Amino acid sequence: MDKNNNLNDKGLANEVKGSVKETIGKVRGDIGDAVDNESEHMKGRAQQAEGNIQKNLGKAEEKIDEKLKRKNPDRTDDGAKNY
Repeated sequence: MDKNNNLNDKGLANEVKGSVKETIGKVRGDIGDAVDNESEHMKGRAQQAEGNIQKNLGKAEEKIDEKLKRKNPDRTDDGAKNY
């Protein structure tokens, strides 16, 4: 089984990476704000937004995988049918 073919695993990875990126961006933005560095503040907020998008993409991938499995119970993680 190729891990990249399993939407649930890929979704979970994106959700975790996105959450980390979102947190780092928030901290970076807050630090930029605290030291009155507008450039770092904006870069941090952009990174936070990027992480939020990646996290939500991961959640969507997990839901899609769940719905595909529910709709096709004989589907394996790599998309093949069990016989």
